Amino acid sequence: MVVETERLILRRQTTEDAAFILELMNDPSWIQNIGDRGLRTVEDASNYIVRVALGSYERFGYGFYVAELKDGGVPIGICGLAKRDFLEDADIGYALLPAYWGKGYAYEAASAVMEYARSVLGLGRIVAFTSPGNEASAKLLTKLGMHDEGLIPYNNTDEMVRLFVDGE
Repeated sequence: MVVETERLILRRQTTEDAAFILELMNDPSWIQNIGDRGLRTVEDASNYIVRVALGSYERFGYGFYVAELKDGGVPIGICGLAKRDFLEDADIGYALLPAYWGKGYAYEAASAVMEYARSVLGLGRIVAFTSPGNEASAKLLTKLGMHDEGLIPYNNTDEMVRLFVDGE
């Protein structure tokens, strides 16, 4: 376990999470707001976890964590930090299965990850980015105390994303 909140446990991903990660990353909301990662089988998801999640934990000491309900251990999404080549600072991200939207889980998880980033990892500024039309995420990032810095190119491409920066 990395972080515990009132209702959630956030823990590192393992290859045993492959079926859940496959479900989450193939949800239409993930594909629309985050992008298609090309995962089509449990094996694809397992390889992705090894390459991306476990690789991030090893390289940076942080990554995206599985958020699961304390009551029953049901995985509902992911929340955590990434180090992107095109951003100076670590960025926070989250995604939940639609059945768990609107219940405060994303805010609860993201708040805990922000606190963990500061108090345990010693990170200063934290950023986030969203697709321009993702108002739900923009609202959550604002609630976390971040402010909209405007549009920037995503990873040196022509795609534009909204950059949010924390207030510290």
